[in-house]
Amino acid sequence: MGVVGLGAWQLGADWGKVDEKDAQAVLAAAVDEGVSFIDTADVYGDGRSEQLIGRFLKSHASDGITVATKMGRRVPQDPAEYTLENFRAWTDRSRANLGVDRLDLVQLHCPPTAVYSDDAVFDALDTLVAEERIAAYGVSVETRAEALTAIARPGVASVQLILNMLRLGPLEEVLPAARKAGVGIIARVPLASGLLSGRYDAHTTFAPDDHRTYNRHGEAFDVGETFSGVPYDVGLQAVRRLAPLTPDGASMAQFALRWIIDQPGVSVVIPGARSPEQARANADAAGLAPLTPPILSAVRDVYEDLIAAEVADRW
Repeated sequence: MGVVGLGAWQLGADWGKVDEKDAQAVLAAAVDEGVSFIDTADVYGDGRSEQLIGRFLKSHASDGITVATKMGRRVPQDPAEYTLENFRAWTDRSRANLGVDRLDLVQLHCPPTAVYSDDAVFDALDTLVAEERIAAYGVSVETRAEALTAIARPGVASVQLILNMLRLGPLEEVLPAARKAGVGIIARVPLASGLLSGRYDAHTTFAPDDHRTYNRHGEAFDVGETFSGVPYDVGLQAVRRLAPLTPDGASMAQFALRWIIDQPGVSVVIPGARSPEQARANADAAGLAPLTPPILSAVRDVYEDLIAAEVADRW
């Protein structure tokens, strides 16, 4: 599996409109560039993202693509909803959307914290594997504590978390624990909702249906998912200091992706893309030379100087 995958949230909703033709072009460009891991969720466009990927898979079934989906955000966020009966219904819906008999990987989608300590939840997930509805399961988390609780579960195959140059918290405990346990790490929000592309400034505006407009203070879901929880103006300050560190011949987005690839224990990073050009450029980040120790040190300095106070104690 390639270390750069494709995040498909934006193909479903919450990033402005992406029509089906454009979505299919993004998927094709990513796969043509060697991407073999696509991450989606049943809640992205209420199934639209899964359906678009399912239509793509019909003509690319032999390309060795792994599709990871997520479940649990289409119902009230109550631990009582996390039952075997619901899991069967949710995964059956995703199987239909994706047009597959067995899902490659299903992740609990940032569930309530209590869910990670509920033995019955993980027994139910084991049952889904035994019933061949799913091949493997993992979790998508908001906090480091949730990640460490999940990693301790023997059946968990992967943990998905926010990791980027503005969110260094997982490096110290979570990634080493995952490596020791043989648990894969899926790094999401790698560009901090586009901040780390270097293309935004104080005058940039986003569409009303883009979460970068309506969720800046956590109005709809965890604010950590939008600009990694960093106040927009502080994020821009960090970008101004990080941009000069970009290697020659690379874009800032590619630099940000390469930084994640260089972290020991990362299995795959899942940047989104809204155009074929973005998808190809993201995939090409895997071909950059590893970053040098002085650059890695400079990234940490920016984090410590500007960002840690905003995010370190929360996530």
